[in-house]
Amino acid sequence: QLQLVESGGGLVQPGGSLRLSCAASGSTLDYFYIGWFRQAPGKEREGVSCISQRGILTNYADSVKGRFTISRDNAKNTVYLQMNSLKPEDTAVYYCAADLAGCVLRSDDYNHWGQGTQVTVSS
Repeated sequence: QLQLVESGGGLVQPGGSLRLSCAASGSTLDYFYIGWFRQAPGKEREGVSCISQRGILTNYADSVKGRFTISRDNAKNTVYLQMNSLKPEDTAVYYCAADLAGCVLRSDDYNHWGQGTQVTVSS
């Protein structure tokens, strides 16, 4: 049974950076597409980025393009989300998710989810 654990969240000032990690256990990530999602209080869950099995294909929400970079290290069974130039509106709980279907930013397409990590951007 695939299990995902996010880490790396925290409090950062506007303009700062964080790197989130999504570590997998119970199964290899090699066959899975991985997505990052976020949910702010009172808002719907939003797709942020996704990556294909070997990292060749990536996709980003317009709101994070040019600021966030997704990558993966299959040898470490881990996917990363590098977040630069953070803005207060990036504040949310960030989740990683895995599925076999494809690199999409629709949360309904993912069957395996982590518990989330809080990112707060504030001065």
